[in-house]
Amino acid sequence: MIDYLYDGTFEGLLTCIYRHYYSEKASGIFTEDSYQSSLLSRYRVIDTDAGQASKVYEAVDKKISSYDLRRIYKTFRSSADEKEMKILRYVVMGFKRGSCISMLHGDPVVFAVQQAEKKVGNEAHRLKGLLRFSVLRGGVFYSRVEPDNDVLEFLAGHFCDRFRNDAFIIHDIKRRKALVARDGSWYISDMDTDAIPPADAEEKEFRRLWRLYFNTTAIRERTNPRCQKNFMPQRYWKNLTEMTCGPAGTDRS
Repeated sequence: MIDYLYDGTFEGLLTCIYRHYYSEKASGIFTEDSYQSSLLSRYRVIDTDAGQASKVYEAVDKKISSYDLRRIYKTFRSSADEKEMKILRYVVMGFKRGSCISMLHGDPVVFAVQQAEKKVGNEAHRLKGLLRFSVLRGGVFYSRVEPDNDVLEFLAGHFCDRFRNDAFIIHDIKRRKALVARDGSWYISDMDTDAIPPADAEEKEFRRLWRLYFNTTAIRERTNPRCQKNFMPQRYWKNLTEMTCGPAGTDRS
């Protein structure tokens, strides 16, 4: 048994699964930048191999199911602890049990992957209603977000349909990457905050008006902070225009 270190890509993880079957069994799978070695640990750096990754991809699709292939990909995009080993155990079990694995809800191997997948799906769904867009120079719509999970690509279809004829950027500040789209086509690119110009006077005025509207239309007697936090978790508030204000209409951006 040996620890495998990979580059953090999905193809890299599939390569590790291939090596688990055709080389030494993996006792753990870690990204190279997160691994902490010890005197007793043995590890091997696994270079991503497109051919080996493709074989595992096709094997999961055919021997388990396309549904489970999507499930393990969503799990890979989650922030779950030891997600790589959870995926490995799920794939190993799936090759033995076939497509019925997704129905084994009580099995701890299945449950762990199911929970990680659920968190990714729930967060992507929630963000479809929580993102706030500003207009940059040139008419590009821009939104900041700091999700718990890596969900950008799961937002692409919804917002490409919403902004069919417009260019937009959804910027994951935490991971320094962005969903960039125009006319229904999209891609994921690295992006630092320095690449985004500050809001101009017109944009700040629109934000002030939106905050004023939000505070004016609220019925104070029916304010329910606990319910509000259930539908809009507080960790997202820093990127919601209406939740970054002090007194009504005050611009703090």
